[in-house]
Amino acid sequence: MTHPIQPRLTQVFRFVRHSYADGVAELVYAFDQGEELIERVRFPAPPALTPERKHAFNAALRLLHYIAGVSYYKAGVPPKIEVADGPLDDATADLLEALYLHGLAEFAYRNGLDLRGRIAFPRSGEPSGKVEAAALHLPKRTLVPIGGGKDSLVAVEAIKQIGGEATAVWVGNSPLIAACAERTGLPMLNIQRELAPGLFELNRLGAWNGHIPVTAVNSAILAVAAVLYGFDSIAFANERSASAATLEYEGQQVNHQWSKGYAFEQLLTDWLHTHVASDLDYCSLLRPYSELAITRAFAKLTPYFDAFSSCNRNFKILGPKPADRWCGQCPKCHFVFLALAPFLPKPRLLAIFGRNLLDDETQAAGFDALLEYHDHKPFECVGEGAEARAAMYTLSQRPEWQEDTLVARFRSEILPQLDVSQLALEPWLHASGEHRVPVRLQAALAAIG
Repeated sequence: MTHPIQPRLTQVFRFVRHSYADGVAELVYAFDQGEELIERVRFPAPPALTPERKHAFNAALRLLHYIAGVSYYKAGVPPKIEVADGPLDDATADLLEALYLHGLAEFAYRNGLDLRGRIAFPRSGEPSGKVEAAALHLPKRTLVPIGGGKDSLVAVEAIKQIGGEATAVWVGNSPLIAACAERTGLPMLNIQRELAPGLFELNRLGAWNGHIPVTAVNSAILAVAAVLYGFDSIAFANERSASAATLEYEGQQVNHQWSKGYAFEQLLTDWLHTHVASDLDYCSLLRPYSELAITRAFAKLTPYFDAFSSCNRNFKILGPKPADRWCGQCPKCHFVFLALAPFLPKPRLLAIFGRNLLDDETQAAGFDALLEYHDHKPFECVGEGAEARAAMYTLSQRPEWQEDTLVARFRSEILPQLDVSQLALEPWLHASGEHRVPVRLQAALAAIG
């Protein structure tokens, strides 16, 4: 009889094999000589793969195998990585090493681990590919991932405004995301990701656990989907502040949102152009904008007010979900409330959340963290501390908000310690020029700003 594996004592993490048949991708991993961990990704009603797209599809599938492996690798973080189908070219190894190091930086920080110098994918020594892959002549239409929150809905409406053809896509089975996708009125594509059951067993046996760069996994799934179904672009809705680190720890930037940031976007875009198809674009449509600029745009999209939610308690794999769409206690609830407040009539905002979070003294610590007052920014997808301070300052100057407990506290206790010249809202509403939005979708940028 085989003895149960001790994940933290394993020596090798192995990418065993991957395959695809009839809409199901199988991604297989193992530690040492332990049992295989088999993840399945299910693509609904798949069309037959044309011979012209076969090579590109296989390249995208291979990348998905490598990227999705981050969910399993972190269970043991062994010192050696093996890839059964041979060593990688430099561009692929560079992308994966950056993703595993930075995408797992929060996981490492919380577990007291240092992954620097530990993550090394086998390399063939082939130079990084600078030559573009062949064009696939993909149909000019866009996959827009829906997350259930405000950002993806702003992206959807911007593409609709320029008459772009788009499909709302999501991975998993969240009823809230499905309801949001339906509200967009777009065609829908729902892909299922089934984690290997063995991962939960490893957790029971004492595996390392924590945050993984799930946006990277979903991005790789959508690259496969784009080739399979025929889309020339994947447009996420990751904002400018996703690139800002949460904190610095022992000389390393730790960013909860690294795989939503600009560095990852550039790495993946370039990789897809050189390894999959020169005409497959991956971008974030909202990259030029701050969270405050995006909430201002969302404040005009009233048909979504009763459908969206950014509250993370709705999206936990295990555990109870809140009865309504906003728990009112988590950093996401705090930030979305604060960021929308300058742009919505107060009664409208309170109707969305069902309460006034800024008139509740028990929420002080949560808002302090957003303001980076006596605390660092939360490990959540929230805006920069300076954005939160600008929003709070704006409210502190408005009579309808001034009497609320936490706004009054900000005026008396926090504001005197701040430089008022740094608190203007207006500079946050300008777009930056830094983005990788393809020419075909650039008109949508004007629809947002």
